Amino acid sequence: MSQKSAMADLEPLLKQVSRSFYLTLRVLPSEVRPQIGFAYLLARTADTLADTDLIPAQDRLAALQKYRDRLMGQGSGVLDFRAMAGRQASPAEASLLITAESNLGRLDAFSIADQKLIREVLATITSGQILDLKRFGAAAPLPIRAGSSAIIALETGAELDDYLYRVAGCVGEFWSRICRAHLFPRARLDDRQWIEDGIRFGKGLQLVNILRDLPVDLKNGRCYLPIQRLDEAGLLPMTLLSPINEEAFHGVYHEYLDKAEGHLAAGWHYTLALPYGQFRVRLACAWPILIGFQTTRKLRLSSVAEVVQRVKISRGQVWRMILGTLVAVPFPPLWRRLGSFSPAKSVANTG
Repeated sequence: MSQKSAMADLEPLLKQVSRSFYLTLRVLPSEVRPQIGFAYLLARTADTLADTDLIPAQDRLAALQKYRDRLMGQGSGVLDFRAMAGRQASPAEASLLITAESNLGRLDAFSIADQKLIREVLATITSGQILDLKRFGAAAPLPIRAGSSAIIALETGAELDDYLYRVAGCVGEFWSRICRAHLFPRARLDDRQWIEDGIRFGKGLQLVNILRDLPVDLKNGRCYLPIQRLDEAGLLPMTLLSPINEEAFHGVYHEYLDKAEGHLAAGWHYTLALPYGQFRVRLACAWPILIGFQTTRKLRLSSVAEVVQRVKISRGQVWRMILGTLVAVPFPPLWRRLGSFSPAKSVANTG
């Protein structure tokens, strides 16, 4: 089975579960689309196993560990997640679990080198998901009341950075190595810096998600903002979004928005380092970066009450951004102008 045929009948499922990422995936060159799409599908399967809240945390942990072992070629026995599939609100996510066994079998359609990269990135992602379940899921049984003292926070900034790498930074590294191998193996690049920027690119996207989803995470008993930093600001996870703490909250929140924007700016530098003709890869990278920047700027201007309502970028804004990149991508001066941002400028622009 070729990798093209291995992915052909997975295309409808990939489209259903990838949401906004599917647009990014479709613009990628055909030489790397199957590997990246397949890795995404495996990661979404693991994510679904980890996030099925109706299942006790210890059962999710066992299922995720079994899935990880099979991915690494260390486990035996057929994967059967039909019971968990029956608990899914989304038919597409139920299908992910039902087809987990057959989907894993498609890994053999890829080259040995690609299989190694896919396994490596999934090993890292699932290690982050397992750590997350051990840290939050097993320690705090659901449901948790909003404002409950049962909210658990990460301890330090190092823990947050480790989490960002495991679930997203490693994806930037995987993406870089796959593209380098298949699209421009002989191009002159500072590989060390380029891959580091790719890792920061992934971290930035995940940190934006954390900041946008803060109210939902708090309601579910988890806080990714480190308790060490909250203590310094005189804040507690259970009262973090209280209006009486708005000034202190904004001080900490904007600090992490700065960090996210710094990572995204490294991601933009990553797009500038791509060989000139790699228009498709440049677009695929630029869209999530620019959406991330629009999101952080909107979050920066939001009150606590607006943050609680979960800030979103409109579909119209997204399509205007995409059109602007399509016009600019062949012209380096125009492209550089699209990325004329920095964390400092973002702060200044908020007034």
